[in-house]
Amino acid sequence: MEHTVIFQPSGSRTQIADGTTILEAARKSGVGIEAVCGDHLVCGKCRVKIVEGNNPKFGIESSIKNICEPSEGDIKVLNKKRDDVSQNIRLACSTTVHGDLLVFVPEASRTGKQIVSKAARDYKIKVKPAVTKYYVELEEPSLDDSWGDFERLEKALQKNFKLKKLDIDYWALRQLADSVRNADWKVTVTLLNKKTIIRIEAGDTVATNLGMAVDIGTTSVAGYLTDLNTGKVVATESMMNPQVALGEDVMSRITHCMLNEETGLQELQDSIKEGLNTLIEKACKTSGCSSHDIAEMVLVGNTAMHHVLLGINPEFMGVAPFPPAIHHSVDVNAERFGLNILPAGNIHVLPNEAGFVGADNVGCLLADEPHKREEFTLLIDIGTNGELVFGNKDKLMSCSSATGPALEGAQIEYGMRAAPGAIEKIKIDEKTLECTYKVIGNENWSDGKTDMGAKGICGSAIIDAVAELFVRRIIMKSGFFNEKIESPRVRKNASGLAEYVIAWKHETSIGEDIVVNQADVRAIQLAKGALYAGCKMMMRQFGKEVPDRLVMAGAFGSHIDKVQAMVMGMIPDCDLEKIEYIGNAAGDGARIALVNIDKRKEANDIAMKVEYIELALRDDFNERFGEAMQLPNMVDPFPHVEAILPVEEEVEVL
Repeated sequence: MEHTVIFQPSGSRTQIADGTTILEAARKSGVGIEAVCGDHLVCGKCRVKIVEGNNPKFGIESSIKNICEPSEGDIKVLNKKRDDVSQNIRLACSTTVHGDLLVFVPEASRTGKQIVSKAARDYKIKVKPAVTKYYVELEEPSLDDSWGDFERLEKALQKNFKLKKLDIDYWALRQLADSVRNADWKVTVTLLNKKTIIRIEAGDTVATNLGMAVDIGTTSVAGYLTDLNTGKVVATESMMNPQVALGEDVMSRITHCMLNEETGLQELQDSIKEGLNTLIEKACKTSGCSSHDIAEMVLVGNTAMHHVLLGINPEFMGVAPFPPAIHHSVDVNAERFGLNILPAGNIHVLPNEAGFVGADNVGCLLADEPHKREEFTLLIDIGTNGELVFGNKDKLMSCSSATGPALEGAQIEYGMRAAPGAIEKIKIDEKTLECTYKVIGNENWSDGKTDMGAKGICGSAIIDAVAELFVRRIIMKSGFFNEKIESPRVRKNASGLAEYVIAWKHETSIGEDIVVNQADVRAIQLAKGALYAGCKMMMRQFGKEVPDRLVMAGAFGSHIDKVQAMVMGMIPDCDLEKIEYIGNAAGDGARIALVNIDKRKEANDIAMKVEYIELALRDDFNERFGEAMQLPNMVDPFPHVEAILPVEEEVEVL
């Protein structure tokens, strides 16, 4: 049995099978509904309203009876959001459809197009690609010289370029006879690893030699179309990871595979392949090239993304002892793999370090090279999952820290992705305790009067908010709100939870005050505590209390204010001048490996040499974590921001 579901205000409609959730119906019809927690009844951001009544315009009778009854979990989440099920408000992720339905998606529940900042950095890379091109003019066959086309080609390449013992890919072999004759025996030959012929083109096309490096992040994907002759980036394209529709984070995607044994893994793999082919198409359109001009791709991603991409069951790396299926790099034929580049081209996937530190971290190491430095580097790649590395040329150690859910907005009441309408910067006045903020898509700071179109708070602003609240003594070291503060912005909500108003409802597009409450602060404390504890535990393994240099990688990491991050104790204290932002280092590392084949061996060596530690299994982790929960820390000093930190005194808390 199929039912019609219509979404307003977009007017999109779809036919779905009985028992399908409203969220699945929305995804099928292309309607964006926020579901940051991966359908786990945590975030409550997928709230929708069921519109009842006869709708002649749409030809359906919509009724609340056409959906399942809300569960206790649904009611609990809705109550937290101050919603009443009697008003026909439901959670799209858990509400199943059993009849025709008209669904209204409120502004606060609609997804905006995330701002993906993945610009390529300039690197001086020795150009030594796996893919090379050679122009040759062949002697035509005759009755006196009837050697085969391949042997004739091999002979010319040996004579002109001293290339020996060549072979030819099957796809290229099928094109060979026609290619050389149509080109009047004047061709450009593309070789992989100076051994295998993968393409024959008419004329001299040596100048067009392209590859593509791609960073497959949990939330976003970035591709860099690169000239393999010069190492220069020709086009940069980025997009949301389409797998988000099947799970917001790593564990939810692993769970999707486990709960859908027949189809789950295939769905996720097909989704990312489709996304990669979209990036390829966009990059080719931007640069004016053909997809067959791309002869190789180098891919990086965390270990779960790596396994799903390759169609490897990720289930076993989701449980202790979290082993990956493979550490070493992988090469796959493009046609066999299903990516729309040169069919005989190569797909190279960089190696993994451990179950939760993957090829993306190896890419960061290639880009920053802490393994070649005397000074001790703390490298923090902050994304949906925090990956940490500490050490120098003598030894490197890595670990993974679960920072994502709060910083991505899943556990923050008004948290959202970095999309238009998201508050991205926050300041609180020292004397008045009034708040000013900036919204993505608007260059102006708020003035308390103008409608800013604010919709929620993204990760960088969440960090700003906690740091500012602490510095202004609105919250204390413990994270609790200070009862002595008198300000109209500090109040208790209907549930008795203390909160601070960032934006009044007349400044927002959702018709509600946007606040940071006690639960939000606690969620950030948990995230920053885990990150900080991981940093300190690795550093102390080396007998170091302060890093010689601190490097923040990742698109999100590049938008974090280093002072605010240190004030709240998210990163260890150090000289602020020693903190560097290196952008999307994972993507840069993929590009380095694309342009220089020697870096692939280096990548495999690094992946095997980095010592991975599982934080949760360390005896002192809970103690370090508990200390790091306080702002900025229970015991560790922060001399470099000491002048900013509030003086502690006895206060009552809300």
